[in-house]
Amino acid sequence: MTDKLPLAAARERLRRKPGRPRKFAAAPAPAATETSVGRDMAHRGEGRLAQAAVGSIAPRLLDLKAAAAYLAVSSWTVRDLEASGILRRVNIPLSAQKDLRKLLFDRQDLDRLVEAWKAG
Repeated sequence: MTDKLPLAAARERLRRKPGRPRKFAAAPAPAATETSVGRDMAHRGEGRLAQAAVGSIAPRLLDLKAAAAYLAVSSWTVRDLEASGILRRVNIPLSAQKDLRKLLFDRQDLDRLVEAWKAG
C-alpha cells in the first residue's frame, strides 16, 4: 500500500484554517518625507510622474493623491478646491478633441495657494 492516498494533499488543505494564508507582517514604514513619499508612490505604481521623485528631482506635476498629501488635506478637499475654481488643474492634450482625464496639479500653484491661505 502506498503512503500517499490520491486525495491526501486535498485532505491536508481542508484541515487548515479557511481562507488565504497570511503573509508575514511588514516592517513599520519610516516617517514620510518628500523623497520617501515619491519613492513609495513609485513603488506602488501610482503614476509614472512620481518615479522622477526617486532621484533628486521632485516632480512638478502632482496627481490627486500627491497634491492632497502635499497640502495635508484629503483628496476630496482638493477635488472641491478644483471644482470651485480656487485650484487650477493642468490639462494635458492627447489629441485635438481629448485631454488627459487624470487630475494633475502644478506644485507652484499649490505653493501659491498655501501662501494665500497664510496671508488671509
